[in-house]
Amino acid sequence: MPEGYLPILVMVVVAGGFAAIALGVSALLGPRRHNAAKDAPYESGILPFGDARRRFPVQFYVIAVLFILFDVEVILMYPWAVSARRLGVFGLVEMAIFIVILLVGFVYAWKNDAFKWQ
Repeated sequence: MPEGYLPILVMVVVAGGFAAIALGVSALLGPRRHNAAKDAPYESGILPFGDARRRFPVQFYVIAVLFILFDVEVILMYPWAVSARRLGVFGLVEMAIFIVILLVGFVYAWKNDAFKWQ
């Protein structure tokens, strides 16, 4: 059984060796000219202001989680759509129940102002 893992071990060693060589060569041969302009933080051409570790509002994370939740639920509809004819009426009823549950969650989030950005 360990013989089956030999190609994976070889691949890991080759990849690790390549990464080490690439980092070592770039560290040895790369330019080292530091100045104030290069070492200054760059934020899309705008001079930075304030602390970079400022806190984001919780609403940002709520909207992000809701987006991921509803996006994944919509992606789950694709396999159903591919096999809808084979599933027949049973599959249609099951998807209708799924969509109703998803819609109830969406309306709940909407009524609780989860999508409002302030």
